[in-house]
Amino acid sequence: MKPALGKGLSALIPQKGKGGDQPPGRTGQILDLDIGSIKPNKYQPRRLFKDDALNDLISSIREMGIIQPVIVRRTADDSFELIAGERRWRAAQHAGLTSIPAIVKDAAPVESLQLALIENIQREDLNPLETAEAFHRLIQDFNLTQDDLSRKVGKDRATVSNYLRILKLPGDVKKMIAAGSLSIGHAKALLQIENQRMQIDIARKIVQSGLSVREVERLTRKLASPGAARTNKQPSRDPQIASLEEKLIQSLGTKVRLIHKAGNRGRLEIEYYSLEELDRLLDILIQ
Repeated sequence: MKPALGKGLSALIPQKGKGGDQPPGRTGQILDLDIGSIKPNKYQPRRLFKDDALNDLISSIREMGIIQPVIVRRTADDSFELIAGERRWRAAQHAGLTSIPAIVKDAAPVESLQLALIENIQREDLNPLETAEAFHRLIQDFNLTQDDLSRKVGKDRATVSNYLRILKLPGDVKKMIAAGSLSIGHAKALLQIENQRMQIDIARKIVQSGLSVREVERLTRKLASPGAARTNKQPSRDPQIASLEEKLIQSLGTKVRLIHKAGNRGRLEIEYYSLEELDRLLDILIQ
């Protein structure tokens, strides 16, 4: 990757006074391009374009025009493909503009994705799932290692690794992340549990009860290996009792201990880790 990319998107935008006498279409010059000649980038990392934010941008463009040019690269059919600025391009279309200021940049597909990713990361525009998917695409499509990726996007390797791990979560959980209902911290905590059904159940409880990351971390630590703890203490436990206990754990989203004694007696232990967690459990149990 070119060293300029580490300086952010500002390194790609020509300074005022440069390129004014260049012939039309020369790389690096700010041009007014026909909106119809520009197509979206198939490597665009952003998947979610929120209507409210886009409507605000449309109103701003109608009032003030486009202040910052989009960045494009020329394609083989002599049209242009977006590198950065898809929200501005979409909003300009909705605002009725027929042309848009653009900078033509020489960029291969890998650079195109890197630039789009860097721009959105710098603006904190991507949700965690979009960032994770973009990281995965850079690794898979362009044969980058996690160390390569870490250097190129300016994130430490542990951060890159954590983002990639959330792609292992079930689809229902990833939808909650994409919608902004779960943070990257919540996602990391859920990864402490291997059971996907339990991950989904806890994710739903996070959304319903507004559990903090710290509360979820405590909960998942308790639930991470209940089987291992039981195996050490009672290696020959009744499988029916173990199955009932597992169902209760999944239903309540917390650690449950079912102790069955002779004479069909026993006790049921349900753990909670905060008053808010107790309130949540009471809401479930007392109906």
